[in-house]
Amino acid sequence: MATFYDEMAVMALEMITEFGQPVIIRKTEVGEWDPDQSDKPPETTTEQMAQGILIDFTGQEFQNNSLIKQGDKKLKFAAKGLEWVPGLLNKVIVQGRTWSIVPPLKEVNPAGTPILYELQVRS
Repeated sequence: MATFYDEMAVMALEMITEFGQPVIIRKTEVGEWDPDQSDKPPETTTEQMAQGILIDFTGQEFQNNSLIKQGDKKLKFAAKGLEWVPGLLNKVIVQGRTWSIVPPLKEVNPAGTPILYELQVRS
């Protein structure tokens, strides 16, 4: 079965690449603080590219979920080809705009094969 889901992951990436747009996923990690070196710990920023689709929430989704605020968007992007799994503390950059990820971060992952991530994002 893994082969079928691997094919689905490839197909999701191809379709989102054709109809979507580039997305940058930015992860910032705070290093260990050394009081002799500086007054704050060093930060390391890592970025990876993904292909995604940024869409509006529907009126029905607003009615059913009180955590959605005006201006929030839904971001779906392909899991295939990602170097690391996105996390809630990451930022995403779409169309030159930086968005924060609002919980929950949903992973479509049948039979242990990640195919798609669906996020609620807020700028």
